[in-house]
Amino acid sequence: MTSSSGEIDARGLEPARRKNASHGLSGGRFKPSWIPLHLLLVAGSLVMFVPFLWMLFSALKPLDEIFAQPPKLLPKIWQPENFVTAWQGADFARAYFNSVYIAGLVTVLTLITCSMAAYAFARIRFPGRKVIFGIFLATMMVPFQLTVIPLYVIMGQLRWIDTHLALIVPPALFNAFGVFLLRQYVRGIPLELEEAASIDGAGRVRIFTTIILPLLRTPLVALGIFVFLGQWNSFFSPLIFLNSDRNFTIPLVVNQFKGAYSSDWTSLMAATTMAALPMLLIFIIAQRQIVQGIALSGSKT
Repeated sequence: MTSSSGEIDARGLEPARRKNASHGLSGGRFKPSWIPLHLLLVAGSLVMFVPFLWMLFSALKPLDEIFAQPPKLLPKIWQPENFVTAWQGADFARAYFNSVYIAGLVTVLTLITCSMAAYAFARIRFPGRKVIFGIFLATMMVPFQLTVIPLYVIMGQLRWIDTHLALIVPPALFNAFGVFLLRQYVRGIPLELEEAASIDGAGRVRIFTTIILPLLRTPLVALGIFVFLGQWNSFFSPLIFLNSDRNFTIPLVVNQFKGAYSSDWTSLMAATTMAALPMLLIFIIAQRQIVQGIALSGSKT
């Protein structure tokens, strides 16, 4: 009877697999009614991409062509040496190292703390769990500018002003969005997996490391990309906590090309391009992981 049941299941699953394979990644056959929607999405994508093209071509123009009327996208005179001028005009090598070091460390620590907190809120029953989680979510509605003064006082008492610790420790220890994102996914993991491991003698730590974390790979990748991009582009926090040029990150170095009364626009565009291109490439390469992580986390509630 078991073999016949297995045969029925196999026969039932095989047509579905062939159907899904024939439909491809889109999940269904293409319909002519989708053409206007796709055209609209393509047009919107082109509009969104125009500022990046303008930034790139402006970095290759002389100064007079940037402000020429009527404006033209392509330069008449190509000046790739603008990138050399921008690279030599500021300590870009050290700023790149600082940004990669800070963003990478914050990302790793955030993934560790958020995954542990998400597992605790989703699986461990303790007094005040719902209240504390509600406070976590409420903090997402509080702008960072409202908390920067007490945070600055704390960093000053710890003597972390003008150090990278002020940019690493606070965001790595507390990320309400990351906890919420991972908690939604943990709630969708079958509880039977943990019960079976518990019967075999596994504790909370082993269950978390051997069962939960491997199943959280997709949302962890998505969250890691979000955190890394956010830290790479962060300007306000480094501006507040950093004073020395040797500690500056990429956004602060780019800001040096702007003056109170004048700006070196060609070098500024070149510097902005050098700062944005690595993250733009990462986003293009990892966009499927981002979409998949958000979709799965939202559907596993």
